Amino acid sequence: MLEGQSCLISRSLPSSCDQESRLAYMTYHLLEITRSKRVSGTPRIEPDSVAAVAVLTKRPKSARNHECEQLDCQGSNDQGFSDSSTLISSIGRDNSISCLARCSRSDYGSIASVNRNFHSLVRSGELYKERRQLGIAEHWVYFSCNVQEWEAYDPYRSRWMTLPKMPHNECFMCSDKESLAVGTELLVFGKEILSHIVLSYSILTNSWSPGVDMNAPRCLFGSASFGEKAIVAGGMDAQGRVLCSAELYNSETKRWITLPCMNKARRMCSGVFMNGKFYVIGGMASNKEVLTCGEEYDLEKGTWRVIENMSEGLNGASGAPPLVAVVENELYAAQYAGKLVRKYNIKDNTWTTLGELPERPEAVNGWGIAFRGCGERLLVIGGPRVMGGGMIELHSWIPREGPLRWNMIGSKPSGNFVYNCAVMGC
Repeated sequence: MLEGQSCLISRSLPSSCDQESRLAYMTYHLLEITRSKRVSGTPRIEPDSVAAVAVLTKRPKSARNHECEQLDCQGSNDQGFSDSSTLISSIGRDNSISCLARCSRSDYGSIASVNRNFHSLVRSGELYKERRQLGIAEHWVYFSCNVQEWEAYDPYRSRWMTLPKMPHNECFMCSDKESLAVGTELLVFGKEILSHIVLSYSILTNSWSPGVDMNAPRCLFGSASFGEKAIVAGGMDAQGRVLCSAELYNSETKRWITLPCMNKARRMCSGVFMNGKFYVIGGMASNKEVLTCGEEYDLEKGTWRVIENMSEGLNGASGAPPLVAVVENELYAAQYAGKLVRKYNIKDNTWTTLGELPERPEAVNGWGIAFRGCGERLLVIGGPRVMGGGMIELHSWIPREGPLRWNMIGSKPSGNFVYNCAVMGC
């Protein structure tokens, strides 16, 4: 993981066979644990893998200066040839990757600083592909409370990170913007005078670059991601026309694919993935017509199905798009008019009120707060109105742990109005 200030420090750490032997033991031990414990089910991040990283990155000074006579940690043999594909030579490249994929993504900056082979591995994105295949994901939340500035929060380690500033573009900064996290990218969509543009932040390089334009560029659309793929639906084009079209983005191929059109054109809508299907919820058909229906897209069949009254009461003509989030394939909504949290029953298309939103975050018709699913937890991000400065707060509830009860898991001085927010799970 090449995020955060610490990841930008370049360190040269010489090879050490003794170091590699200890790490090889740790990785072998970890692989035995995962094979015996994870015969079925989803793998998880093991503490032993983090210990392996600690061994790797906290070497004594004497070990740093030790040179191997027979085989060094990068795979050089006594003839002076180097196998650039070797990581931990005692266990081989495949086992090395299998072990490192089980490390916390918070440790990837340290792993990348070990030597050039580890650095190349982390930057290549290969570890994240392996994690997807293993069913491993850690969800971090990314949000912007100031123009051009983005921050990230790791709820597993209660760690704040500041992203590099976005490239300066006056028109882009002043336009309506949407955000979407997919694969290892954070995409931010906006306008530049008469055209739409996309900026992409990569966690592999810790940098911003121009993103790939949609086939039919738009703003004010509904979107959601699932692994390396994302879907956007509806929205408004540069001429102000409300759209019914939809597109699928693959972050591995960097390509947009046009999907079948929805039954109804809509903007200011929201999107979620649930049970392997994409849902677009609510929105506006025109400046005055509020839509109370949703639509379900079946990726296997390539068809849309209208769901009447799915979003009734979740948004208004002057309010934000529906504040909806999915946690463990359950759909939740923040009804900002009454500051209530509701849960959707997919079988009978009804909503049940669970309780209230946290008291301190302030919103105006739903604008200014974020309501997101972040792994196993539901998050409300926002800040109270205070004089002389701002504060951003993250409130969390884990539905599987019991009835609705909010816990503040993080806060810091910041702007208290959330402009954009996205959750990246990888």
